[in-house]
Amino acid sequence: MPKIINVETAIPPHSIKQGEVANFAENLFSRDFKDIKRLLPVFQNGEIESRHFVHDIEWFKRPHSFQEKNDSFIENAVKLGTEAIQKCIERDSPVSYEDIDAIFTICTTGLATPSIEARIMNHLPFPDHVKRIPIWGLGCAGGASGLSRAYEYCLAFPQANVLVLTIELCSLTFQYGDRSKSNLIGTSLFADGTACCLVSGDESEAVKKADAPLPAIFATQTTTMKNSLDVMGWDIKDDGLFVVFSKDIPSIIEEWLKPNVEKLLKQHKLSLKDINHFVAHPGGKKVIEAYDKALMLKEGLLDISRDTLRKFGNMSSATILYVLKEHLNKDIKEGDIGLGVALGPGFSSELLLMRWE
Repeated sequence: MPKIINVETAIPPHSIKQGEVANFAENLFSRDFKDIKRLLPVFQNGEIESRHFVHDIEWFKRPHSFQEKNDSFIENAVKLGTEAIQKCIERDSPVSYEDIDAIFTICTTGLATPSIEARIMNHLPFPDHVKRIPIWGLGCAGGASGLSRAYEYCLAFPQANVLVLTIELCSLTFQYGDRSKSNLIGTSLFADGTACCLVSGDESEAVKKADAPLPAIFATQTTTMKNSLDVMGWDIKDDGLFVVFSKDIPSIIEEWLKPNVEKLLKQHKLSLKDINHFVAHPGGKKVIEAYDKALMLKEGLLDISRDTLRKFGNMSSATILYVLKEHLNKDIKEGDIGLGVALGPGFSSELLLMRWE
């Protein structure tokens, strides 16, 4: 089965504590919310301590046009994406640029044609014939979806080495003039992040050189809920991307996720008791609690997701790769089973089963 060889991240330059963002939000939203003091605990209760952004907090204290924000997206996406790929390939990697067959670029927070990986290829020594597969619009599910598509590619081409590059600059979607509660919640939660993952097929030299157990993806499942377009996503308007974020997401997870997970596990004669590692996009505190309530997981399986949320916030599609990176740093024994989970617009789930081999 195709294996996950490596994950590296590129962290944006400006680290901002949650208290600073709360003060910023109070000053901005108090003009429109008479009960702003009642709403502000969302910044503390979400258990996020810090986040990283491509601009300092002063940049957000004035309005910016859609073009200005998108230009910043392209500039910073190329810079951070280049850094993440360099770390993934150049730091004790079993592959070189010449060995890369395809790049899946995942994002939902900015627009670029030519796509971001085409621009990055002008800065790094990739061969001319690398296949480019940009995927836009999957939101928080995008990182897991990228891994699933890379898995399928490597099944078809077992000698292949594929990069999954996730770039999300959520802060650039902040709408200065939007005084909705969805925008306030988004301000408390979302952050910027970039990650790059190397997935290789069975016959790749990268797999043959491995000297420790690696997670082999052996099954995936995508599920889309009918008539759920209003659960999460963007409203695209003249000023850019306006967040759609339903308060019902935690209850939807509790009712809808477990049957999907059990269906996938049953196909492979597994149950939730067989899961040793839970590689979950944290979403937010209430999402983590919904995972726990719905799936009744073993104690400690959500610790890495909680820690990632605390340190980095929700970086949309990139977040699950930050979680996956921490699992790769653990001493995991051969034969352990991992379940990857991410949820996104649609409303949809992307599930992956992994076995350390």
